[in-house]
Amino acid sequence: MSAHGYLRFARANARFLGFGFTMTFASSVGQTFFIGVFGPAVRAEFGLSHTSWSAIYMAGTLLSAAVLSWTGPQIDRLPLKRYTTLVCVALVVAAAFMAQVPSAAWLVLAIFLLRQTGQGLASHVGTTSMARYFDADRGKAVALAALGFAAGESLLPVAAVLGIAVLGWRASYGVAATLLALCLLPAVWWLLRHHDARHRDHLEHLARQSSGGSAGAGAGRATAAPSWSRAEVLRHGVFYLLLPAVLAPSFIGTALFFHHLELAAVKGWSATWITGNYWVYALGTVLASLAAGRLVDRITAVRVLPGFLVPMALGLLVLWGFERAVWALPYLFLFGLTSGIVFTAVTALWAEIYGVRHLGAIRSLVVSLSVLSSALGPLVMGVLMDAGVSIEAICGLFALYCVGATGLQLLGLRGLRYRDPMARPRSTLWA
Repeated sequence: MSAHGYLRFARANARFLGFGFTMTFASSVGQTFFIGVFGPAVRAEFGLSHTSWSAIYMAGTLLSAAVLSWTGPQIDRLPLKRYTTLVCVALVVAAAFMAQVPSAAWLVLAIFLLRQTGQGLASHVGTTSMARYFDADRGKAVALAALGFAAGESLLPVAAVLGIAVLGWRASYGVAATLLALCLLPAVWWLLRHHDARHRDHLEHLARQSSGGSAGAGAGRATAAPSWSRAEVLRHGVFYLLLPAVLAPSFIGTALFFHHLELAAVKGWSATWITGNYWVYALGTVLASLAAGRLVDRITAVRVLPGFLVPMALGLLVLWGFERAVWALPYLFLFGLTSGIVFTAVTALWAEIYGVRHLGAIRSLVVSLSVLSSALGPLVMGVLMDAGVSIEAICGLFALYCVGATGLQLLGLRGLRYRDPMARPRSTLWA
C-alpha cells in the first residue's frame, strides 16, 4: 500500500486509530526511555548506586510482570471503554505518586505503578485493540497506532531533561500527571464514542468464523488462524523458539535506554545530545513500522519477522566500535528500525498464528514476559558496569545474544503454517 493508501485508511478509521495512538503515546510516562532520564537525579537524591537503582527498577518491573498476567486478560472480558478508563485513572495516579515518592523504599511501588499502567496496560490497550478489531488491515492499523510510541520517544525525553533542569525531577513528573489528568480521559472517551458498533461487527465476524466462514486477511494468507487459548499457546513449541528474539528488544533496549545518560558520560556525549536526538530513533521506528505494516498485510507477519534483530545488532556494534558523538545517530536509527518492526509485526504475529478471540490473554502473556526481560536488562547492565565491565564489552555481548536469538527464531518460523481453524495443539511441547 502506498502512502496515499495509508492516508485513505487513516481517514476512514481516524477515531479508532487516534485512540490507539493516544494510548501508546500516553504509555510514555511508564516507559524506560522516559523514566531513564530521571535516573541520575533520582540516584543523587536517594544516594543510590547503578546496581541499587537498577535493582529497584527490576523489583518494581517484576511485580508489574506478575500482576500483568491477571490485569492484561481483563481486556477480553470488560468493555473496552471501561477497561481503558480504569487504565487511564491508574496511569494518572502512578505519575502523581512518582512525583511524591518519600523514600528509596517507596520507589519500588512507584516503579511498579508506572510500569504496570504505562509500559504494561496503556501500550497493551493501544496495540491489542488495533490487532483485534482490524483483520485485512491489521498491519497498517498497528503501525499507525504505534506512531504514538515514536512521538513519545522523540518529544518527551528531551522535554524531561529540560523540565528537570528548570523545575526538578519531582515537579516534572507532577506536570506529567496533571497533563494526563486533564487531557487523556476526555480524549479517550471522545475517540471511543462509536466503538459499540465496531464491537458488534467484531462479534458477528467471530460468530461467522466459528460456524466455518472464511476469514482470509489479505494476500498471502491461507485460512483463518484458530483461536487458541493461552494454555494451548503454552504447549506450542514454536512459541518458545520465537521468545528469545521477541524479548531481545525489551531486554537490550531497556538496558541501554535506562542507562543512556551513563553511556553518554562514558562516551563523552552530553545528556541533551543523546536525548535531543531521540527523534532519530523515532524516525527509524516510524519508517520501519509503516513499512512492516504494509508488508504484514501483503505477505503476513510470519514472513516479515526473520532478521528483525539485525539492525539492533548493527547498532550495538556501532557502540562497541566508535566513540565520536556523531555515531549516536546511526545507533539510534538502527535501534529504531528494530523497534518499529517489533511494534507492528510481532503484535500482528500472535493474531495470525493464534487467532483473536483470546488475543488479550495471549498478548498479556507476551507483555508480561517482555516486562520481565525489561526488568532484568537494566540490572544486568548495572551490575556489569559496577563490576568494571566496559560499555563496549557489554554491547558486544548483547550483539552475540541477537545472533543466537535470530537463529532460534528462524528455526521456529521455518515451515510455520496455519492449522485448520478447528485444530488444537496436542498436549506435547512440539504440538
